[in-house]
Amino acid sequence: MSFQAYLDNIEDKTGLTPREFIAIAHERGFDDPSVKAGVIVDWLKTDYDLGRGHAMALVHVIKKGATIDAKHVGSGTTHSDTSDSLWLDGKHNRPA
Repeated sequence: MSFQAYLDNIEDKTGLTPREFIAIAHERGFDDPSVKAGVIVDWLKTDYDLGRGHAMALVHVIKKGATIDAKHVGSGTTHSDTSDSLWLDGKHNRPA
């Protein structure tokens, strides 16, 4: 599953876009560099019933933003994405 597909699945499950999760995480102080990934994963599991893989995708965008490593772009692997930029504003708002 591509990184973007993880984010789209999270939106399907929770009704929240990645950008909305970033805002909630900021309100809770989870975007602070000192906050460990495990704390965010626990929050996402407890409040949104997300598994570790999906939660880690959100940890990435909360901590590092929308850019992913170019090694995953067009790699042809299971986790291959078409771009190094993730769309965070909802899959229904994504440009064609």
